[in-house]
Amino acid sequence: MSYQILDAQEKHLDQLEELEKVCFSVPWTREQLKSQLPGKQHCFLVAVENETLLGYVGMMYVLDEGYISNVAVAPQQRRNGIGDALIEELMNRAEEFGLSFVTLEVRESNRPAIALYEKHGFQRVGLRKKYYDLPKEDAILMTKFLK
Repeated sequence: MSYQILDAQEKHLDQLEELEKVCFSVPWTREQLKSQLPGKQHCFLVAVENETLLGYVGMMYVLDEGYISNVAVAPQQRRNGIGDALIEELMNRAEEFGLSFVTLEVRESNRPAIALYEKHGFQRVGLRKKYYDLPKEDAILMTKFLK
């Protein structure tokens, strides 16, 4: 598999929208996705192979704090290292931005995602009760400290 990790662009929005619908019970709208495109205080990366979107990761940051908004990999592309590569590049960017930490929420039942984040040095630091809908579920708060 030969894919590239790139900054998301408007041309990716159609595929981002479709991936959202496949991966999440409450998908973000096109407008929400567009608001996350790279720029001041946003880092939004996509994994692309021959113009086909395989996955993405988004992060908002302010001052020295980073907040991962979503991570998604197309179901048929999972277990191929794409999530790994996206998180690795995102953490490289976080260090370039001089962030002190990066944090995220993950469904308590999402064991593969939790394992991925732990592999990249994220630690469980809290629990957000009934954070997710459809189904209602707690979120584990995970943080990676960079400084």
